[in-house]
Amino acid sequence: MTLRTLSFSLVDVFAREPLSGNGLSVFLLDDELPTHAMQRITQEMRQFETIFLRRIEGTSRFNTRIFTMEEELPFAGHPVIGAAALLHSELFSMDDLAHLELVMPDRSIHATSRRQGVSYYAEMDQGVATVGPPIPAAKNGAFLKALNLSVADLASDLPLQVVSTGLPYLIVPIRSNLERARIVIPDFETLLATVGAKFVYVLDVGPLEGRTWDNDGRVEDIATGSAAGPTAAYLVTHKRASTGESIVLAQGRFLNRPSELHATVRGGSELSVSVRGHVCFVGSGALRLPNTLFQPTVFDGG
Repeated sequence: MTLRTLSFSLVDVFAREPLSGNGLSVFLLDDELPTHAMQRITQEMRQFETIFLRRIEGTSRFNTRIFTMEEELPFAGHPVIGAAALLHSELFSMDDLAHLELVMPDRSIHATSRRQGVSYYAEMDQGVATVGPPIPAAKNGAFLKALNLSVADLASDLPLQVVSTGLPYLIVPIRSNLERARIVIPDFETLLATVGAKFVYVLDVGPLEGRTWDNDGRVEDIATGSAAGPTAAYLVTHKRASTGESIVLAQGRFLNRPSELHATVRGGSELSVSVRGHVCFVGSGALRLPNTLFQPTVFDGG
């Protein structure tokens, strides 16, 4: 069997020290890979998400693909933050500040990375937030029940609402029992689709601490950059935070991976969001994979 070696790096994102925050596999590629190969590699790495990057020659722009173990995502937050820091370290190490552009199939994300001692602090511009209308209160019960919560847990002065900066999240504001929250129905994704949401983010509005999961409820995400932007826009919309303020969100406590996500909202009638956090480098290695994996398939257009 002919084998091909593929190098990768492991980083912890939204983490002030290694072994906290959200782990990420980063592959900096020399050549384009077929979609099916990236999906299978992601399943092998078994991180919540894996990001694949290929430099556009002579620039600080990178073709970018992001996968969960189930599917490719059009956008995700912690992979962009982690990738920006890794690219800074690997390719722009002489600069204290790196300006980068990650070019995804449907959009581009501008990011910066600043070296801070042995770690990095990276930021991404998530762009303008789309804030949907409040969900009618009559629908609250179905979502709360699906999340193992009750109407008594709800922050009664705040609505459920779908907000997006690339991935639409249903924000569920609560005041109690965040530790009980989990997805307890098998068809939660179908329920989310009735309000135009892809994922849910349960937010305890007191300490500004959140939780989210894959839609099967099997895997909890540790720190969700793609939810931090919508959540910050939600808080500003409902005057729980101000434009220009650094909003700090906590996540990951229930997985023993404490994480800290920073977001800032700017603008007036249109709210633009940036999200940032610390990145720590944990390790690196190489996969030895059969060369047949890298052959295109009909599905990939090959």
